[in-house]
Amino acid sequence: MLVVHAAWSATSSELQLWAEDPAGSPTGRRGSDPLPDHPFAADFDALEAALAPVLADLEFFDADVLPVLLPSARRGPSASPLLVPDEPSDPMPPVGLAVWGVPALFLPAPQAGSVLARLREPAATFVPAPSVTCFAWLERLADAVVSRGAYAPAVALEDGEYLARWRTVHLLPTEHEALSALALALPEAGRAALPLDATTHDAPLPARRLLRSALDALVDARVRDRLPDEHPGDTPGVALVRALCDRYPVLPDDLAVPLQEQLSAWTGAAEGDATWQLAFRVVPPSDDELAPDPDWHLAFELQHREDPSLRLSAASVWAGDELPGGRRATVEEHLLRSLGLAARAHPSLAAALRTAAPSSLRTDAPGVVAFLEEAAPLLQQAGFAVLTPPWFGSRRRLALRGRASSSGASGVSANEVSATKLLSFRWSVALDGESLSREELEALARAKAPLLQVRGQWVHLRPGEVQAAIAALERPARELSAVETLRLALGLDQVPGHLPVDGFDADGALGELLSGSRSPEPAETPETFAGTLRPYQARGLGWLAFLGSCGLGACLADDMGLGKTIQVLALLARERLDAAPGPTLLVCPLSVVQNWADEARRFVPDLRVGIHHGPDRLRGEAFDAALPELDLVITTYALLVRDEELGGERRWHRVVLDEAQAIKNRGSQQSRAARSVLADHRLALTGTPVENRLSELHSIMEFLNPGLLGGVTAFHKRFVLPIERDRQPEATERLRRLTQPFVLRRLKTDPSLTLDLPDKVERTVRCRLTTEQATLYKAAVDELEATLQGLNQMERRGAVLSALSRLKQACNHPAQLLGDRSRLAGRSGKLERTEEILEEALAAGDKALLFTQYATMGTMLRTRLQERFGEEVLLLHGGVSKAARDRMVQRFRDPAGPRLFVLSIMAGGTGLNLVAANHVIHFDRWWNPAVEEQATDRAYRIGQHRNVQVHKLMCVGTLEERIDAMIERKRGLAELVVGTGEAWLTEMSLDELRSVIQLSAEAVA
Repeated sequence: MLVVHAAWSATSSELQLWAEDPAGSPTGRRGSDPLPDHPFAADFDALEAALAPVLADLEFFDADVLPVLLPSARRGPSASPLLVPDEPSDPMPPVGLAVWGVPALFLPAPQAGSVLARLREPAATFVPAPSVTCFAWLERLADAVVSRGAYAPAVALEDGEYLARWRTVHLLPTEHEALSALALALPEAGRAALPLDATTHDAPLPARRLLRSALDALVDARVRDRLPDEHPGDTPGVALVRALCDRYPVLPDDLAVPLQEQLSAWTGAAEGDATWQLAFRVVPPSDDELAPDPDWHLAFELQHREDPSLRLSAASVWAGDELPGGRRATVEEHLLRSLGLAARAHPSLAAALRTAAPSSLRTDAPGVVAFLEEAAPLLQQAGFAVLTPPWFGSRRRLALRGRASSSGASGVSANEVSATKLLSFRWSVALDGESLSREELEALARAKAPLLQVRGQWVHLRPGEVQAAIAALERPARELSAVETLRLALGLDQVPGHLPVDGFDADGALGELLSGSRSPEPAETPETFAGTLRPYQARGLGWLAFLGSCGLGACLADDMGLGKTIQVLALLARERLDAAPGPTLLVCPLSVVQNWADEARRFVPDLRVGIHHGPDRLRGEAFDAALPELDLVITTYALLVRDEELGGERRWHRVVLDEAQAIKNRGSQQSRAARSVLADHRLALTGTPVENRLSELHSIMEFLNPGLLGGVTAFHKRFVLPIERDRQPEATERLRRLTQPFVLRRLKTDPSLTLDLPDKVERTVRCRLTTEQATLYKAAVDELEATLQGLNQMERRGAVLSALSRLKQACNHPAQLLGDRSRLAGRSGKLERTEEILEEALAAGDKALLFTQYATMGTMLRTRLQERFGEEVLLLHGGVSKAARDRMVQRFRDPAGPRLFVLSIMAGGTGLNLVAANHVIHFDRWWNPAVEEQATDRAYRIGQHRNVQVHKLMCVGTLEERIDAMIERKRGLAELVVGTGEAWLTEMSLDELRSVIQLSAEAVA
């Protein structure tokens, strides 16, 4: 996988792409003037092959060796942070800048835009470097500029030729901020390219200047794509139009010079003074001017572009007051010119130009509303400022306030709210939180004016708004379900007259939920629960019980290791203290089915648990007959899709989804199957409710409370686009407020949890073999039994140890046993479970150690995890020098350093302080608890301030499970029993050994 870099040539308006290859082989190619080869640069063939998907359908592009000026040490250039060579090229930091030759592709601006759009996301063959990301965002900015028409023609002298160009004008303040942010983020590689014929190493262009040049080139290319190719005539104006539309924009010299002067004057007038921009401010009538039809004014001001708080009134400019910066004549001319341009967007402003020193425009209330609603957006797009009064818009409008009450509803008590029971509901009308009476509304209706003073505040009333509010008051009380009430309260359903909702009141549990006044209250540990809940787990239990009493679904999104399983089991135990409410269906990945069953037996021994999985599972009438005798039915996502017994018309008391990110794709079969299950209460467990897209959260919420967040299209428009595309904080906060009542998320780092850190949580992670692993495992068992016949004691011990190693390798990964360097993904149950654990850990910002006794397995783990997560993975084994080992440890301790560290248990099990990690994964077992604990103590030691999660992977139905059980039964004597590693296994009889290594039916996924 290549790391792709991007640079921009301001002289030739080209995007330049080159890449680094982890293989680190020299390119072997040189330009006409020999340049030292960049040791990690990918050659032309590798570069084009990796970028083939993004280069498809391009008309043309060039390739050549590009000189790049990069930070370098004595022995070579500094590698990209995304590049992971086996050994650093130089342990010393960069000592200066040096020129290196890299094979590169050159894409002119017309092709650059489409390529950048495709380069935004990583692909199977490459990872975009930060420089690519910066230019991809610049391409989006160019698209926004062209979409709103913020460009104008210009004539530029480039390489001795006059060219007709489209250039960007009137960047909005937000676009200026975006350009500045990109300039700060652009890495040195984005500015490192030198001209192909460069003889000196001039300093690179400033980042902002380079990006502005690239923006103009991308805008120019986009505009030309929208224009026709041919224009008749030979006048100067037609020649300019032809050159602006053609791909090759050369102008004759005799036409170019006068056109350049005229266009510079025109665009200069359009952009005006660089320091000030014209601003408009609405001035309401004073209290003593109030009359049936009072006068309003639009005041003209000059606002400083860099400091918007600095404003000059037009009246002060004409009065001769001192101006901060700029000549008076220039400022006055700019004010008049800007006002003339603004009059094109709002023609009524032309009346102000009839005076010699215009400072304001008199108007009436309808004129003010027309200006703010119609002209203001156009003026702002044209680069003018409009100071919108605070009372205009939603903040000073009439609004509805809802009231839901259990009193008067049919058979509902104040504390008995659910998704199906009904509440009595009605509307009231408020202004800024203050209720308005029917009489006050009727007085506003008689005034028939769009702007009125109500209780000393100006109010903007839209047509029909007052009538809609009166109609809402006239509506009789009606009955709504809790979900319907919640949708109204959350603003997801339309209200009378499309009026905004200013608040919502309810009594009982629903009121506590809507107001957010009820935090998760601790619930007592049930008597039948064989354990003690931590305080935060008791609060989680109370929260689950509370939402369950409301008939509403809940997403328990606690961090890994905080005990989501325990809280659910405590909930089941609590519900069954008085009577069994009916069976709960629990759906989880196959790898944790047995974990759930084991935990249930441990913490709630009286809970009647059934596992619905395997060829012997009950079906049809037998399943129906057994169901009343069960409290918890555990099954997998695969069976949820295809087993009719789990869905259909059957109604469960509760359905629980563990690792609920499995339904993040709303259109997948298992997501549809989960939504189709009928249940009184729904519960989702996940440490990552949102992994990549907000649509994943919508899918989980749609399972929990169907219809609560509306349909996919409405959700996409209301939240996905504003948050993911536009990064609007208001939309993010609105979504957080909407989902907060139904998502409980606690982090291990939260001090309020009083976890008494550090704590060590150990668990055995049960994995299943793939069919390929099971076949290899069985072949190794058969070979061992055939080999042992007729061997003496010494030969027997060697054969057993060799076979045990092959069996463990089969449990690890087929590629390790076969040694054929074949693909890694999708062939090992252990590797798949490891990726699941790390996905959740990395999403929480954690670091992890992975221990294995095999250096070859460590290499495979590093390769696969780098491919899976797109980031560097460290590897320590016995062949690593002490200096390299120390560098790795130091880098891992750095908060900004690599987050995954694969270690050989012999090389990294002792003597290291790695408290930066709070996850330890024992990928394969050493079967000596003392050795494993020593390895774990690399993270769990003095200086560790976080819980350490220890994951011990074990394949069910294999020798790993049986030896693990033997060690657990004899843990007090474990050091004596297995103190010599695995040699004690060689002393078993053939029957004992066969019982340990034999493959069972449950081993295969």
